[in-house]
Amino acid sequence: QVQLQESGPGLVKPSQTLSLTCTVSGGSITTTYYGWSWIRQPPGKGLEWMGAIAYDGRNYYSPSLKSRTSISRDTSKNEFSLQLSSVTPEDTAVYYCARGLNLDLAGMDYWGKGTLVTVSS
Repeated sequence: QVQLQESGPGLVKPSQTLSLTCTVSGGSITTTYYGWSWIRQPPGKGLEWMGAIAYDGRNYYSPSLKSRTSISRDTSKNEFSLQLSSVTPEDTAVYYCARGLNLDLAGMDYWGKGTLVTVSS
């Protein structure tokens, strides 16, 4: 069974960079043909796919967040990370990592439990 666990600060100041890590167990992040995504859900709103890193290291980003988002991985630790720069209070959300064979939210088969990140001074 694949398990994903998000970790990182729960509070980030405006204009700073939000950094989260997803640690994966029970499966390798280099397994063909899976992609590993970051998804968020602001309070009272729907899920938003942010971006992904594929099994071969290629990145895919949401056009609306591309200029502020970077996703990387450490295959030796079997983990991947999110960096979101220049955050504002509107970036307050529960952040999830997930695995899927495509970038469609409906196609994600394993999810982390999510971690709340609040952007506030």
